[in-house]
Amino acid sequence: MNPVRTEVVDDALVITLDRPKANAIDVPTSQALYAAFRQLQDSSARVGIITGAGERFFSAGWDLKAGESADADHGDGGFAGLTEFFGLDKPVIAAVNGLALGGGFELALAADLVVAADHAEFALPECRLGLVPDSGGVLRLPRRLPSAIANELIFTGERLTAADAARWGLVNRVVPRGTELDAALDLAGRIAESAPLAIAAIKEIGRATAALSVPDAFAVQHSGPRYLAMLHSEDAREGPRAFAERRRPRWTGR
Repeated sequence: MNPVRTEVVDDALVITLDRPKANAIDVPTSQALYAAFRQLQDSSARVGIITGAGERFFSAGWDLKAGESADADHGDGGFAGLTEFFGLDKPVIAAVNGLALGGGFELALAADLVVAADHAEFALPECRLGLVPDSGGVLRLPRRLPSAIANELIFTGERLTAADAARWGLVNRVVPRGTELDAALDLAGRIAESAPLAIAAIKEIGRATAALSVPDAFAVQHSGPRYLAMLHSEDAREGPRAFAERRRPRWTGR
């Protein structure tokens, strides 16, 4: 059975990780996930949504029973196909339907936005297994939380509830169990109302300036190819024209 399913819903490509019982990820599953995110990049879909099958697990992370070494090569995109897919120009929403543990939490952290079911929980338990959450957890979590809170979660492996994740700004919203995909689709629809080239330029600027001071970031934000494509696009003319004519803009991505 294919562990990854894709479905186009309106402007979104819904990517479902379906690997019973815990949606754990081995090397072939990472490769299948990367193929799905590559499909998103190359398709007309405007937004990607990654979710897990069932209601118990978003993903339990690395499949410890797969017999793979901790430093196994998961291929392009890194673990889970997204944690090192740094050039993805389209936004990804994680619709977290249950437990996001280890690499599953790292997969959610690699997304741009997170919608969580109210029973979802997040944890990086690698230290308790003699390992390090090195598929982005030890890098991304301290950038999203106060260092003391991030370190406590990483050092102890303890779980963070969806409500507490929202309180710390790790998730965009918490919704009732079973409605997280609908909420993610609603959010994707609102993102799709924005110009696609502008979204790609925003992601490019974010990547290029993440480690820079504001003055240094100003010096580079206007030089990227996605920014320049946006600046000289038909969409950049269509937006102001539609505003003046009091109508919805018709984006072409050109």
